[in-house]
Amino acid sequence: MATFKAIRIDKADKGTTAALTQFDEAELMDGDVTVRVEWSTLNYKDGLALTGKAPVVRRFPMIAGIDFAGTVEASSHPQWKAGDKVVCTGWGMGETHLGAYAEKARVKGDWLVALPQGLSARDAMAIGTAGFTAMLSVLALEKHGVSPKSGPVVVTGAAGGVGSVATAVLSWLGYHVIASTGRASEADYLKSLGAAEVIDRNELSAPPKPLAKERWAGGVDSVGSTTLANLLSMTRYGGAIAACGLAAGMDLPSSVAPFILRGVCLLGIDSVMCPIDPRKAAWQRLASDLDRSKLSEITTEIPLAEVPEWGAKILAGQVRGRIVVKIV
Repeated sequence: MATFKAIRIDKADKGTTAALTQFDEAELMDGDVTVRVEWSTLNYKDGLALTGKAPVVRRFPMIAGIDFAGTVEASSHPQWKAGDKVVCTGWGMGETHLGAYAEKARVKGDWLVALPQGLSARDAMAIGTAGFTAMLSVLALEKHGVSPKSGPVVVTGAAGGVGSVATAVLSWLGYHVIASTGRASEADYLKSLGAAEVIDRNELSAPPKPLAKERWAGGVDSVGSTTLANLLSMTRYGGAIAACGLAAGMDLPSSVAPFILRGVCLLGIDSVMCPIDPRKAAWQRLASDLDRSKLSEITTEIPLAEVPEWGAKILAGQVRGRIVVKIV
């Protein structure tokens, strides 16, 4: 049987192990499209899975990786044929379905999106789930009516993957972006992406008041917990915060005050099971509203073999922007 390179996660006596190995093609899971994977990426969730710091992986053995871009090798799905360029993010890859850190993947054709015109497979993975999530957040804010005329918008975890893309896209669209980060050394980087202001995350880490001074019309939050509670308390009347992450925790020590006294809305963003039509819309917007030169600035490339090492780095807050993984 044919084998291919993959980052395989296995159960161990204490926790899990993740290593580059040869994987038997016969062990691929059911799906109607087989893809030759060319590029993947490293997200915060990938770091959790690779290190075993959270119970992301639900079956073993597992091929890690929640995103890929590549070329269809074989298909029995009516929409796809050999040679098509495709992108796949989420849908439980790397959690319940064998994932993307491999030279081959077999998935359901309904999970795939055509690689947008003008984007290379590498570009698509420089964006990845983090950038896709950022764009879903921007679309949610727009749908709510938050526009550049509404006032400033805040982005938390701004030097991370979601935050970097959100900052770049929002500034490109004309918003006054306030970037929050715990790394003061990244101020110049964030301003190069278009941030108008950079604030220390400590401004958002104190125990939140039910209502605080109104500071922004909207925001994109990948941090959660106390940070999100503070964002809500500081959001202007009728504004909204798109919540898409939990780097600081799953709790939300807030009150109903922002919602019933200022009409603030909390917009939940899910990228994993997002329906196909919003996926297509988000990818098209990413192709048009993300400055490629900015994308290049935020991207670091690594080989497949270094994925486990970088998985630990992303959890330690040692990764700036986006990491693309060269598979072949």
